[in-house]
Amino acid sequence: MKKSYLLIAGLMLSSPVFAQKNYLEESKSAKTQRMQWWHDDTFGMFIHWGLYAIPAGTYNGKDGGAEWIMETHKIPTAEYEKYAAQFNPQKFDAKKWVSIAKAAGAKYIVFTSKHHDGFSMWDSKVTKYDVMDATPFKRDIIKELADACKAEGIKFGLYHSIMDWHQPNANPKQKPAEKPDFAKYREEYLKPQLAELIKKYNPDILWFDGEWISEWTEAQGKDLYNYLRGLKPSLVINNRISKARGGMEGMNKYENAAGDFGTPEQEILKTNSQDYWESCMTINNNWGFVKNDQNWKSAEMLINNLVDVAAKGGNYLLNVGPTAEGEIPAPSVERLAEMGAWLKVNKQAIYATNSLENYKEGDNLRFTQSKDGKTTYAIFNKQDNNELSIASVQPKAGSKIYMLGVNKPLTWTNNNGKILVKLPETLPCKYAWVLKIETASRNSK
Repeated sequence: MKKSYLLIAGLMLSSPVFAQKNYLEESKSAKTQRMQWWHDDTFGMFIHWGLYAIPAGTYNGKDGGAEWIMETHKIPTAEYEKYAAQFNPQKFDAKKWVSIAKAAGAKYIVFTSKHHDGFSMWDSKVTKYDVMDATPFKRDIIKELADACKAEGIKFGLYHSIMDWHQPNANPKQKPAEKPDFAKYREEYLKPQLAELIKKYNPDILWFDGEWISEWTEAQGKDLYNYLRGLKPSLVINNRISKARGGMEGMNKYENAAGDFGTPEQEILKTNSQDYWESCMTINNNWGFVKNDQNWKSAEMLINNLVDVAAKGGNYLLNVGPTAEGEIPAPSVERLAEMGAWLKVNKQAIYATNSLENYKEGDNLRFTQSKDGKTTYAIFNKQDNNELSIASVQPKAGSKIYMLGVNKPLTWTNNNGKILVKLPETLPCKYAWVLKIETASRNSK
C-alpha cells in the first residue's frame, strides 16, 4: 500500500500537469499588458515601519541606523527583540494613512512586511516574531492597510527582505548550534511567509531587498520569481528578487534577469529608458523614522522629481517613515498634500503618459506624451516675462494651446520652427506649470 502510494505520487509530480510554468519566458506583449496599470499609475507611496521606529535612530545615546539600527550598533538579537514588547502604536489608523496617500495623488502603496531585522508586521503562522504574538498591539497591520487600500481603490504592494538578521539559518553572525542552513531558511521560512502574504492579503506588487548577500543567487531569484507568479500570475515584482541590480542606479546589469522593473535608489536615471523602472526616494534623509532627522526636501523639489521621473518614463516611489506611535510625520504630510494639490491640476501630464525620445529642453522644461500620441505636455518650472519659448514641439496646424488649470487658450506664434507662448499673468500653481499641446505623433519610449 505504501509503495503503491509513493509510486502514484511520484508519477503525479512528474506529470506535465504539475510542471511549474516558466514566467521568465513571458512574451513582450503579455508583460506590457500585465505592467500597464503600474506604468500608468506613475506615483506611489513607500512606507518603512517596524520595531526600528522605537529607537528612532538613537541607541545608547549614539545616533545612526534608522531601519538599519540593529546592524549599525551591533545590537544583539535578544536585546533587539525587546523592542517588540514596547511596540504599541495606538495612533495607527490605516484609513488615515491611505487617505494621506490618496490626497497626495499616490496610486499605490508599498509597505514593509518584513525588513532586514526580521520582524513580521502581520499575523504570520510561520513565526511568533510578529506583531500579533510578540507585541502588546496585537492588530494585523497589513490586513488593515490592505483593506483600507481596497476600499479607496489604491493598489497594494509589500516590501519583503530576503536578508534576515533574526533567523539563525539566514544570519551566520548569530552562531547557531548547527551550521547555518540558508536553503532551509529559504524553503521553510522565506517562501512560506511570502505564500502567506499572497494568499492572505492579495498584494499587487512584491518589492524585494537584501538580495546582495552572498547566500542569494540569480538561480534562487528566478526560482522564487516563478514560484510567486505561480501563486498569483498578475504580480508585479521588482528586480531585487534577483542579483540583477547594478549598484544604487538599480537597473539590470545583464540580460534575462528575474524581476519586472529596475529600482534606482535615492536617485533618478540620468536619461530616459525603454525598460520599466521606479525611483525610490526619501522625503528627508532616512527611510525609517529618525527623530533627529529634520532635513526635509521641499515640496517644490519633490514635484520637480516627479516631473523628471515621469518625463524619463519611470515611476516615483516616495517614502514616509511613521513614528512608533503610528503617525506619519507632519512635515511629510504637508509636502504630500502640496504634491496632491499640484497633481489635481496637472494629473493629465503625469499619469498614463509615455516618455518622448527628446524628453527635455534645457534644465527647466520636460515633456510627456499622451498614450495616443496626439498630445504633448510641456512641463516647466521657470519662465521669463510671462513667455515660454519651445523649440522641440510643433503644434498641429490650427490647434490651440492650453495651460492646465486655465480655461482659455493661450496666444502663441511660430517663428522659424520655434514657438513662443504667451502665459497668463496669474499662474494656476506655485511651482511648475503645464502646457497642453496638440501635436502630430512623435516617437515615444
